[in-house]
Amino acid sequence: QVQLVESGGGLVQPGGSLTLSCAASGRISNMNVMSWYRQAPGKQREPVASIASVGNTWTADSVQGRFTVSRDGATNTVYLQMSNLEPEDTAVYYCKAATTTGEYWGQGTQVAVSS
Repeated sequence: QVQLVESGGGLVQPGGSLTLSCAASGRISNMNVMSWYRQAPGKQREPVASIASVGNTWTADSVQGRFTVSRDGATNTVYLQMSNLEPEDTAVYYCKAATTTGEYWGQGTQVAVSS
């Protein structure tokens, strides 16, 4: 079992920045890929960024150049640094862990971009 707790969401003005955190605990030695997803009202959940255990990263075209995924191995925390935020980035952001025994999701954190 892996437990994931996201934090760092909130209300920000367009052009602003936020950093989301995802703290992992449990059988974290089995984690292969950590990912960030988001789900806007009325839309399907979509992948935003991911980071593999070996360090490879991926970000969606829609956030390329604005979002950066990183991790701190010492604290088992994955971060999503978001800058130049747009109203279209408003969504609930979820952290997902893909492990050798299955996939685990956090409870989500709300990000609202509005003036």
